[in-house]
Amino acid sequence: MRAIVSALVCIAGVVLAPLHASALDYPNRPVHVIVPFTAGGAPDVLMRMLGQKLAEKWGQGVVIENRAGGNTLIGTVAGAKSPPDGYTLTLAADQTFVLNPLLYPSLPYSMKEFDPIVLMASIPHMLAVANKVPVSNVRELIALAKSNPNTVTFGTTGPGTIQRIATEYFAGIAGVKLVHVPYKGANETTTAILSGEIDMTINGMSNILPHIGEGKLKALAVSTVTRNPLAPDVPTMQEAGVPGYSSQGAFGLFAPAGTPKDIIAKIHADIAGVMMNPDMKKALEARSFVTGGAGPAEFEKFIADENVKWQKVIKEANIQIN
Repeated sequence: MRAIVSALVCIAGVVLAPLHASALDYPNRPVHVIVPFTAGGAPDVLMRMLGQKLAEKWGQGVVIENRAGGNTLIGTVAGAKSPPDGYTLTLAADQTFVLNPLLYPSLPYSMKEFDPIVLMASIPHMLAVANKVPVSNVRELIALAKSNPNTVTFGTTGPGTIQRIATEYFAGIAGVKLVHVPYKGANETTTAILSGEIDMTINGMSNILPHIGEGKLKALAVSTVTRNPLAPDVPTMQEAGVPGYSSQGAFGLFAPAGTPKDIIAKIHADIAGVMMNPDMKKALEARSFVTGGAGPAEFEKFIADENVKWQKVIKEANIQIN
């Protein structure tokens, strides 16, 4: 996780090669960003906040196109088939650039069709339980699950999603057997745990955090290696008794493969600069984002490391998607 956090915050000291003609006047028309998620979710909010500042910096519009559906496939395929000129970019989460290629034997896209630009941000996960569950910490939850195997239910946003894989990762380390209950999205999963329909979930912090103060659920741990300032009283998974555990939802920007490297370098530098703005950083962190800015090389390493990590979890949990 330290390597992940290091990659996410590696925005200082960006050194650019001299700009070629293609980047000197970039952009000279509106830039479209495909977001393969519905409007209002964390990826959409992130891109719209950054897009507004980029439009001001570039003097050109940044048009957000929500193309949700097919477990991000619809928008991702559209992004892959776009001209490699820097004017159609694709926001992708780890679902798209790590999990889908690992889980599905055949996909209508390949990550070889994309060039990574910038790893923009991540959202930590939180482990939360419904108020009906008679536990007050992770150790008690593990003990309950061990004494009642295959009875504690956990909700996710679908069978092949990061929430599912992250929970199976937790179950494997803790040595417990849980029952998976898939939902259509994070909002539905959150509603289910608030109503007591499910026992637990490992979901994005932005979905859990608003309900902690209201006492509508119990947050038992945060997935990062250090405590989060938005919830300083919530221990990390490792503090709570799950050694080696870390997970998050990560968000990055891609261009179609073959996009000129000087344009990619300019987009990276401009986004990194926007994210270093104190007001932007504060606004994103208030929404549970851990801000980043790592460029193409660091982003590629992050993807490679995540592939190794989650491939092991998928194999050990025998997760198969039909």
